[in-house]
Amino acid sequence: MKFFWEVFVTLLVITDPPGIVPLFIALTRGRDPRERNRLAWQAAVVAFGVILAFALFGREVLAYLGVELPALEAAGGLLLLLVALELLTGKSDEPTAAECEQINVAFVPLGTPLLAGPGAIVATMLFVQRIHNGAQVAGFALALCAVVVVLWLTMRFCGVIHRLLRDTGVELLTRIAGLLLSAIAVQLVAEAIRAFVKQG
Repeated sequence: MKFFWEVFVTLLVITDPPGIVPLFIALTRGRDPRERNRLAWQAAVVAFGVILAFALFGREVLAYLGVELPALEAAGGLLLLLVALELLTGKSDEPTAAECEQINVAFVPLGTPLLAGPGAIVATMLFVQRIHNGAQVAGFALALCAVVVVLWLTMRFCGVIHRLLRDTGVELLTRIAGLLLSAIAVQLVAEAIRAFVKQG
């Protein structure tokens, strides 16, 4: 249960559902409700597929590249810190209107990299490295499914959520998510340094 909540909270903070609300509204502006609901479902499925792929095959990729867990933890911590700074400062690159017309926004940029971005991928690979029994496998799978469901519900009812929270509420939740994510990032870097010191 502890592992479930750790995975769930970390991935939820990284994917930042409240921060997706204004982006999803902007990317699907002018679409009818039925098409918007379809895009929300597609984006959630794409994010789930990308994260699951790295969860299943990330270990083999690391082994092939000769990368050890402490190095991945350090890199992941630094990467998550960059994502956290974007959430805290509100400075992130958003797709232009021309780019949105040329591509299926459910795949890019919604499914990836907004939902299943570098931060979520690295965090997933780190959690997989820590799995040692069937209970943790089940906890990880349930947490991943729960996060995807939350993301889908957030996009599915983004209009209602935005009306309730308003711009200031969404902004506040995004900043809080950035603060929590920065703490997680620093913890990862600290654990990697301790591991390197023990090995040295």
